[in-house]
Amino acid sequence: MPRAYTVLDVFTNTPLAGNPLAVVLDAKGLETAQMQAIARELNLSETVFVLPPENPAHSAEIRIFTPGCELPFAGHPTVGTAILLASNRFADLDSGLDVVEVLKEGIGTVRCGVRLDPAKPGYAEFDAPRLPQPAGTPRDKELIAAALDLEPREIGFENHRPSVYEAGVPFTFVPVADLETITRAQPSMPSWKAAFGDGKDADVFLYCRETLHTESAFHARMFAPLMGVPEDPATGSAAAAFAGVIHAFDGLTDGTHDFRIEQGYEMGRPSTIDLEIDIDKRKIDAMRIGGAAVIVARGELDI
Repeated sequence: MPRAYTVLDVFTNTPLAGNPLAVVLDAKGLETAQMQAIARELNLSETVFVLPPENPAHSAEIRIFTPGCELPFAGHPTVGTAILLASNRFADLDSGLDVVEVLKEGIGTVRCGVRLDPAKPGYAEFDAPRLPQPAGTPRDKELIAAALDLEPREIGFENHRPSVYEAGVPFTFVPVADLETITRAQPSMPSWKAAFGDGKDADVFLYCRETLHTESAFHARMFAPLMGVPEDPATGSAAAAFAGVIHAFDGLTDGTHDFRIEQGYEMGRPSTIDLEIDIDKRKIDAMRIGGAAVIVARGELDI
């Protein structure tokens, strides 16, 4: 049967930038194996399958697949799907409108606020469904450097050192010296498993304080070769976990802190992720991930 799908570029205001996302709007009746095969066929970093919600208070249930596996949660699928569902609901909008979309994901319920404006790309911000927490101990600097084709002395800056955090999906966070270093980094697969393991959680988020744009706080890259994603242009789930890294090393004071993360530039897919962290009594109390998305294609799957 024909199934409508839409392709969006997420964490960007510009078509053909950001992180591409496919959303299959009517996935009812598809088996898990079929969803995985479709995600592999479309070959984007993630494909979302929209299902009718069991709870009438929810907008939809969604399942998220990379070309290689299913994920319980991911940032750019959440942002892109929320904007798409809101845009479809209010297709004839002639003035600005704020909409709430509630998505049931593998990790749980995710509440998304969507800002619609007929003159601008849609913008969504969601409450992170899980606070970041440490998720293991990183390997030593020599192994990490070898896996990224860098020198050990190029790993780390200030008091930042490699760490492992998760907010639904675990990542090894690797601080590097500067933009020149992060641009040279590349996965060295013979050394990858020794540095990061061989499971589906062997994903690596590199970051540095030096940025291309003055409004950005960090420049980043994300590699997930064992998950079928050699490099990701924008990674919202990593940004959520990155809140734990920032607080651990920078010691955020009580209050709300805003950070902009730039990613995807080395791929020719510039992306912008907004991260907002609330600190209360020296602990992370809440956090939000935000970004824009633009629709670039619509079509049908004859499956």
